[in-house]
Amino acid sequence: MQRPSPITKTRDRPDHEQKQAALGYLNEAWAEARHDGVDGDCLAQASLFAALAELVGTYGEDAVATFAEGLAARVRNGEFSLALARQ
Repeated sequence: MQRPSPITKTRDRPDHEQKQAALGYLNEAWAEARHDGVDGDCLAQASLFAALAELVGTYGEDAVATFAEGLAARVRNGEFSLALARQ
């Protein structure tokens, strides 16, 4: 994925483009951390913590708890399984 140019700020883009840009940045950071020897499980747990902390700061604990309650079903349904997503 390409990084947004300095001229076009990411926050001025539509939501789906911002999410694509964010995923690109996260993939780069993830790859760099793995290259430096950080364990994937540690990265995943730290990423989840950072993501949930950001959501709590934005939407509050109750809203994020409600969102998190639905994650188990989504995981079981394969929404986060890359092998299924690529088919």
